[in-house]
Amino acid sequence: MRRRSLRRATALTAAAVLAISSWSVRTAVAEPAAPAVDQAIGIQGEGSPRRDVDNRGAAAVPTTQQRTLATERSTAVRWNRYGTPATLVPRTDTQRRAATTSDPVAIARGFLADNRAAFGVSDQSINSMDVLLSRPMGEGSYVMLRQRFGDLPSTLDGLAAFGIRDGAVEFATSTISPDRPAPEPATLSPEAALAAASADAGLSAAQLASTHVSLGAVPMPDGAPRAAYQVVLQSNDLVADFTAFTTYIDARTGQVLVREDIVDHETDNPEWSAFPANPPADYSSRDNRVTWCLTQAPGCERAVSSANDGLAWDVNRATGTSTLTSVGNSARNTEKWDSLAGGTVGTRTSAASPARDYRYAWTNQWLEAKCNPEVFATPQQNDIDAAIANLFVQHNRMHDWAYHLGFTEEAWNMQISNGSHGALGADPEQGQAQSGGRAGGAPPAFPSRDNANQSSPPDGVPPVTNMYLWQPLPGAFYAPCVDGDYDMSVIGHEYTHAISGRMIAGPNSGWSGQQAGSMNESTSDQFAFEYLQEYGFRPRGDTPFVTGGYVTGNAKVGIRDYDMSRSPLNYSNFAFDLTGPEVHADGEIWNAIGMDLRQAMVDKYGEGTPAQLRACADGAVPVERCPGGRRWVQLMFDALLLNASGAVSFVDMRDSILAADQIRFGGADLEPLWLAFARRGVGRDAASNGTADVDPTPSFASPMARNATLRLLPAGQAAGAAVRLYVGDYEARSVPVADTDPATPLPDTVELAPGSYHFLVAGAGFGSTRLERRVFAGERGVLPAILFRNVASAASGATATGDGVNLDKLIDDTEATDWASVGSPVAGKSVTVALPGRVQVVTRVQFSALLRPAIAGDADPGAQSRFTALRQFEVLSCNAVFGQDCANPASFRHVYTSPADAFPAGVPRPVAPDLIARSFRIPPTIATHLMVRVLTNQCTGTPAYAGQQHNDPRSISDCTTGNPAVAQAVRIAEFQAFIL
Repeated sequence: MRRRSLRRATALTAAAVLAISSWSVRTAVAEPAAPAVDQAIGIQGEGSPRRDVDNRGAAAVPTTQQRTLATERSTAVRWNRYGTPATLVPRTDTQRRAATTSDPVAIARGFLADNRAAFGVSDQSINSMDVLLSRPMGEGSYVMLRQRFGDLPSTLDGLAAFGIRDGAVEFATSTISPDRPAPEPATLSPEAALAAASADAGLSAAQLASTHVSLGAVPMPDGAPRAAYQVVLQSNDLVADFTAFTTYIDARTGQVLVREDIVDHETDNPEWSAFPANPPADYSSRDNRVTWCLTQAPGCERAVSSANDGLAWDVNRATGTSTLTSVGNSARNTEKWDSLAGGTVGTRTSAASPARDYRYAWTNQWLEAKCNPEVFATPQQNDIDAAIANLFVQHNRMHDWAYHLGFTEEAWNMQISNGSHGALGADPEQGQAQSGGRAGGAPPAFPSRDNANQSSPPDGVPPVTNMYLWQPLPGAFYAPCVDGDYDMSVIGHEYTHAISGRMIAGPNSGWSGQQAGSMNESTSDQFAFEYLQEYGFRPRGDTPFVTGGYVTGNAKVGIRDYDMSRSPLNYSNFAFDLTGPEVHADGEIWNAIGMDLRQAMVDKYGEGTPAQLRACADGAVPVERCPGGRRWVQLMFDALLLNASGAVSFVDMRDSILAADQIRFGGADLEPLWLAFARRGVGRDAASNGTADVDPTPSFASPMARNATLRLLPAGQAAGAAVRLYVGDYEARSVPVADTDPATPLPDTVELAPGSYHFLVAGAGFGSTRLERRVFAGERGVLPAILFRNVASAASGATATGDGVNLDKLIDDTEATDWASVGSPVAGKSVTVALPGRVQVVTRVQFSALLRPAIAGDADPGAQSRFTALRQFEVLSCNAVFGQDCANPASFRHVYTSPADAFPAGVPRPVAPDLIARSFRIPPTIATHLMVRVLTNQCTGTPAYAGQQHNDPRSISDCTTGNPAVAQAVRIAEFQAFIL
């Protein structure tokens, strides 16, 4: 297993060597002679073209015998300009294997001796090679040898590098030249060589700041090596453009053999401007992008390169040259303004930059223009080049981060060229920036706004992601005018769909089914978060665990119901959301589980320092030495590969994660992992009837803990009544864990791993009550639930009359059903509840505005808009005992007006936690009848949904006028009334 991993890493280096060698060959052919002074080349942008020359002639071609020998003894071979192997990955069965304690240098020399025919060198040449470096590399070793030609060391090429493990060479690269006659002795003085190099550089002696001259040998592709001076020179301040070269001067003729420009201009050190997480959290137009580049340089915050081969992101592996735009081996990013289809591929890349300076201007035009579509016709074109470049950077960042966690070529990642690493290639991520930007935004469908998506096809087929613009849409979604191409929590989420879709179930399948689809969404949230966390990039949000905090304008929960680290959800809550089973919402259950697993690892192994986290993220430190978060995410990656099917349930994935810990870490973390799973309902006895099961069986017991056993004991007015116990905050569509009804198979006890829990107890005639309880290891006891009679319950004898449909659903003690009324205006819609008995004293009422999925045969059929949920209400009372006519609304007196935000939804839309049951104290009220009167629904009463919020003439953002259908409907799930 370890050897396979090492082979993968060494093969990556081979791809880099091949690209560099190929580039050198082309340069030699294209520039046969060096001019005295380079001609200026007109380019846009800063910097200068690299002024390298190689006058040594065409590359040598390996013989048929060499090719045959190399192929027989290696799994991969590439050839350098001298006609010897540039890269060679030996077969394990074709080389001698020394003892693991043997000298690595001796192993390297022995390898060359065994392959002397392929390298064209003798034993004498091999034994005379200098040892430049010999050092450990993890559990293996690294050795670099340098050739000597006669008495002279090679000063250019002539090197061989070896990766050694378990007594054998696993990988070798070389610029070795075959044995040739020794070079003729030097006849030129060092001073003459300096003069020749200075003249070639166009510099006078007065313009030189520093120089260094040394004699050595330079191998030639087609003949004997030459004695040559290596001349290093740098200009001083008398030269406008800093100039520095390493030049190799023939020590007999004064000819320039090779000149290397050693100044890193933009052309040689590509630079990208990018938002590490997102633009300013205050939505200002301050440009807080950072510059990342291939090689660390002043003004560049960090060096970045492709994890698979170390080359720049913009390099075409086939040519070894830059594409000069937003196209590279791992990603191809384009503009997609005019297509709403999403799956087709855009063609316009970012503006070409001959200087490889991808720091395009950003003016925050979409926000500053408040979503005005005229921006597409301006010279700035809605900052499209900056958007494309940012998306290109982030796709490459996710590629490189995931690579170190195992999403490599062998695991079917997305790259144009996989080199020799297996899989199909030709499938880089296709990133569509501002997709549908110019075509979208029109009612009624509002296509291409407030979303992002990712296709995850099989290996060999390029996946496509569409990043959209965001804007307020009436009665649908209230986002700020921002560009999704700048929110890394969303970009990372979409890219992870391709990661997990490729890694699970082999190269040709993916996630399948409701529970699997939910984990697919969750995994995307979690991997995006962990990438940001490990590099210290803080996305907009009250905590780092918020997805989409920038694009949605919601710093508390982003685009989800919950901050991942502050969720009450568990496996029993599957299908909890307003619309029932839904992969994004139910994915939040897996988010809660994942964050608990992560915290368990952090508690055991620490959070880590920023330096540690970055080193682990860069793959510079083995995961066994990394903090808890890195160990956790490694298990999540490993677990994907352990599944032969994508049709997995939460229980299946639980088992895969536990197996991954057993395989990778020897089961070191099984106890805390089991405890975390158990506390979220995926414990020892959890079960699911396949991935489509939306009512799985939860279990809160751990096989590795001293579980507690608690007996549900209803008390107060509910003593002896049949009630149900739920774990968490939800009753509707959740699965109870115990009940006191002898007619059901559920026991009245529940087994729980130690920890703190939220409970909800509900029963016909008693409404619902929430409890909190800390459970101790080994505890045996009761869970007392003091419940009071819900006098507004049909089970208690109450009846309902009034506006709308499903009046009985308003008083049925469950949030799973709704009362609804449609018609303008919603203000004033009312229901009167006749209380049981002669008269009641009410001091507390409880409402729920939770919506529900479509129910066959229901009087309010079809989908329900979140914006139709109740927001503000009032309660009125009537007392027939006092002779009042409670059939006449005029007989009712005002008792209570709720806060304007009784159900406090905000941007971008109402979510389930805003709408579940809430309790309100009212003045003590003696009544025979209570009236519920609607004041506002979410559409008409939420300030965040009111007024014209953009400059898009195609749409009215005000909810009431822009979407009358939701402005004229209201729904309430539950009304309950209690004495206490």
